[in-house]
Amino acid sequence: MKPKSYRRGYPVAVLIGVEADHAALWQIFSQVAKPQQQIPLSERRDQKARYSFHEAIINALRPTLKEGVRSIIIASPPKTSFGQELQSHITAHHAWLTSGTNKATISLISGSASSPPQVAALTQKASFKELIAQNAAQETENLLELLERRLNENLVSFSLVEAENLVMDVQPPGKPQPDYLLLTNDYLSAIRQKNRVHCLMQVAQNKQVKTRVIDAESAAGARLTQLGGIVCLTKRS
Repeated sequence: MKPKSYRRGYPVAVLIGVEADHAALWQIFSQVAKPQQQIPLSERRDQKARYSFHEAIINALRPTLKEGVRSIIIASPPKTSFGQELQSHITAHHAWLTSGTNKATISLISGSASSPPQVAALTQKASFKELIAQNAAQETENLLELLERRLNENLVSFSLVEAENLVMDVQPPGKPQPDYLLLTNDYLSAIRQKNRVHCLMQVAQNKQVKTRVIDAESAAGARLTQLGGIVCLTKRS
């Protein structure tokens, strides 16, 4: 039996449903959508209140972004500019989200994402699934750049055993520390020791090691397959 935490699948994106008086944040996994937080807005016409509202959304995003999720989808009702306003705020005040190797891919979609039925309907739309695919493609390009750079710096460990040794054990100060755990969906589906891999992924996430399951058909996935299907990227402490 799989661990309960993995019935939801692996993290795919963050969905932000922006309404006139609040925002609802959701973590999108490969199997389910999980509610994260609701953030109220006292007065949309008040510029200071709107600024604080947008900042509260960004602060609520930070823990999920630290886990390695780099796909953000902003939903707002048709004929409103709520989503565009949040995106403009991010561009103006949070360059760390829009530039560099670890930048996020931010997309807009028309629709409400405030309640579970609304999110269920939205995530079934072809346009939403297309955004997920597009964002994943951009994210894997960024991860491929990071992987190649860490390979050149000799900061990549290969195989399940090496990843377990890095993630499960406490690394001494001064030694490279685990940063990313990357594996392909083909590796995850084919390996017989699924509970072992799921346990590693859960421990990695608990220790804030960014964990990503990558489509084996993507460029990054093909490179990972060449390296055995699973790698752990480290960083110097």
